[in-house]
Amino acid sequence: MQSLRSLPRAASSIRAFSTTVPRPLAKMQLIGRLAEQPELMPTSTGRELVRYALGVSGTSKDENGNKPVSWFKVASFVEGAQRDLLLSLPKGTQLYVECDAKMDTFQSQDGSNRTALNLLQRNFEMLSKPRRDTEQSTTGAESNASAAEEPLSGIGQS
Repeated sequence: MQSLRSLPRAASSIRAFSTTVPRPLAKMQLIGRLAEQPELMPTSTGRELVRYALGVSGTSKDENGNKPVSWFKVASFVEGAQRDLLLSLPKGTQLYVECDAKMDTFQSQDGSNRTALNLLQRNFEMLSKPRRDTEQSTTGAESNASAAEEPLSGIGQS
């Protein structure tokens, strides 16, 4: 009987070959809570997209004992039942979102060039319903979410 140690092993440096050409990749996975209920918006090409902001808590606490929140604006072109579900989710719903990420430069209203991170949702899952204390705990949410009110340049422009 042959022991497991004496069986030949595959070389760990063998490269798997593919017929597809490698391409650059920029993806993000987020777990956070909805800042507001998602809304349906028309694009310049006549398509409709769903826009929402997702608040993701940091891992460390600040000097006041609060976890800082990063706000991400997400756009989605889902249709049918998925779109209906996404549009029906209330503020505070916890989501897992997979998205493509893209940095775009645009000119702001004051004429300065700005850069924005645009996230295009590819998949999402509802993880939990809103917490009861969501209304009281999001006092800074409105000001932080409004800071992310720059347009989604480049999304829906094709």
